[in-house]
Amino acid sequence: MTNATENGTGRVWLITGATSGFGRAIAEAALAAGDTVVAAARRPQALDDLAERYPGRVNAVALDVTDHGRIADVVADVLLWHGRIDVLVNNAGRGLVGAVEETTDRELRDLMDLHFFGPAALTRAVLPHMRRQGSGAIVQLTSQGGRLSFPGVGGYSATKFALEGLTEALAGEVAPFGVKVMIVEPGAFRTSFAGGGLLMAAEMPEYAGTVGQVRKGLPDSDGKQPGDPAKAAAAILTALDAEDTPLRLPLGSDAADAVAASLDGLRAEFDAWEPLIRSTDFDE
Repeated sequence: MTNATENGTGRVWLITGATSGFGRAIAEAALAAGDTVVAAARRPQALDDLAERYPGRVNAVALDVTDHGRIADVVADVLLWHGRIDVLVNNAGRGLVGAVEETTDRELRDLMDLHFFGPAALTRAVLPHMRRQGSGAIVQLTSQGGRLSFPGVGGYSATKFALEGLTEALAGEVAPFGVKVMIVEPGAFRTSFAGGGLLMAAEMPEYAGTVGQVRKGLPDSDGKQPGDPAKAAAAILTALDAEDTPLRLPLGSDAADAVAASLDGLRAEFDAWEPLIRSTDFDE
């Protein structure tokens, strides 16, 4: 990625969900690196302090990523203000806890709008400009739950799995245009995810033994998670600037352990069933 734009203010970032957590940390890291940030949020006034600290290099804009008409306007504004978009970070999101049977269609659809259709629309909106400039990067904040899942987070993981599938295809499609794509899969970090950003589906007593511990454990972990968002942001910038940027970047020791165990389990299951898997071809 280039680190200079035509107006000499570094890269131009468009970051959603920028008021707190990963979005805020990534914005601060980009600004510290000398870049310009368009920080998008439902409450842009919460970014006033950031704009004061970095005069002329922060534009706070109102954006609900489920409002697709507004997405087009924001992208047009960024191009009008800065002439380019170098990095899109799709970060806006929230958690949902509930067994599959407990989770309603409305809850699933609302979360899919936030975690999948919104990022997909933003991605489509910036791509024509990135293709024309021959450079850029798209960063999708998913989760370790975008690669593996467990009881109580099926709906949440479904939205993140969907975004990862879309993004894996996207990476191959846009690489010839000089556009990088990276999926970031954090574990437990000290953001608002386990606190104010967490929704709970209506509880059924039948799932107390499997989902109950997640209902209690996630809120109890708020403020005690091992991951440092500032270090996550630094890691994201390092990976983006690498010559060989990874498609998937798990973050945090807990995510590393979970992903490693999942990969080992998938390999063992495949090896055990490979003869049956291959037996389904026609006999030629």
